[in-house]
Amino acid sequence: MVLLAVAATMPSPRYFRYERELTIAGAHAGQTCVALDAATFAHAAAGLADLRLYRGSGDDATETAYVVRQAVPPEPQAKTIPPLNLGKHHGPTTFEAVMPQGHYSDIDLEITAKNFIATVAVTGSQTETGTEGTELGMFTIFDLTGQKLGRSTVLHLPESDFRYLYFAITGPVKPEDVQGLGVERIPAKQRFVAVAATNQILQKGRETQATFTVPAHVPVDRVEFAVGAQPANFSRDVTVRVTPVISARPMTDEEPVQPAESAGNLLRVHETHNGVRIDEEDLAVDAPWVDFGPRDSRWTVTIDNGDDAPLDIQSVGLEMAERQLCFDAAAGAQYTLMYGDAALAAPQYDYATLFVRDKNAAQATLGPEQANPEHTARADTRPFTERHPGLLWAALILVVLVLGGVALRTAKES
Repeated sequence: MVLLAVAATMPSPRYFRYERELTIAGAHAGQTCVALDAATFAHAAAGLADLRLYRGSGDDATETAYVVRQAVPPEPQAKTIPPLNLGKHHGPTTFEAVMPQGHYSDIDLEITAKNFIATVAVTGSQTETGTEGTELGMFTIFDLTGQKLGRSTVLHLPESDFRYLYFAITGPVKPEDVQGLGVERIPAKQRFVAVAATNQILQKGRETQATFTVPAHVPVDRVEFAVGAQPANFSRDVTVRVTPVISARPMTDEEPVQPAESAGNLLRVHETHNGVRIDEEDLAVDAPWVDFGPRDSRWTVTIDNGDDAPLDIQSVGLEMAERQLCFDAAAGAQYTLMYGDAALAAPQYDYATLFVRDKNAAQATLGPEQANPEHTARADTRPFTERHPGLLWAALILVVLVLGGVALRTAKES
């Protein structure tokens, strides 16, 4: 029975519902990667457990090892870096910071001051003395929440790897207002893949809303907004709420699923304040983490307009960080990606364990999703009682009735 059960869950091309051809430019041999789209996640099993890659076709098709990785792996959350030698120097507030090893770009200053505009001069050096520092630029930070124009304390530095940074803040920011800084080390620009988009925008009182239904297992990492040119300046709070779609047949033996929610801010400021030019724009917010199992999810994106006129929202889109399937391709070979066999467990490949990303890997493209013309449904190997639960209940009721009748007859005879 164990051998039969194992054999029943072995992958075979005829058991997959969907297939997609891969197109590889030229006759490339070696590491090749292809971006996965939302349809793949929607029709595959949870965690892409039933994803299989085949070389060749028909009876000659052979399974090919692969690995799925995020195109740009997320960096771990950075810890706050404390300011050193914090104080005043001829007017400006100055301090130093010891930076982590490696390349970095955006610096987020932790400033407690409110209602201010200030400029920050940043110098980088590989030595602690900083006598031979390199000027990295002059940046504007501000808190205009009193004018409903938001807040930004992020310095968009050019990509740098200086071990020490030196800061001089000119403006109404005192040394005691500086708590530290955070750094984002970004190895490459993250790419995103569209999950869903809509231009059907609803106005409900002071709120602007867009709604989506996302199939189960499809990841969503951020919400992107396309906003018209006017107004030139705004700051609006955004709430993203996700609830499970309840099916007509409720799932038994499961705890109720709690909604997920996250908050963010849409910001655009292009103007001059007190002689200081501010150009800041952020039209995307992070999505909440969601895991509703086999349930679809309903996304409600709400913009709070307060007492201002609604923004000219041209579209709202849900996006996922690009995931790539990588494998070693043979020159001139044809590959087919197949999925849609819920009986399979995730594969265990040495290739995935030993995988090292090649920056020169070739890029393949996925063809359109098609129904597998050779698809055959697996035999139902569940026990008879699981396949026909109604018969079990009918038998139990019949037994109770018979026993009740026997008991009643015995009582009358006695």
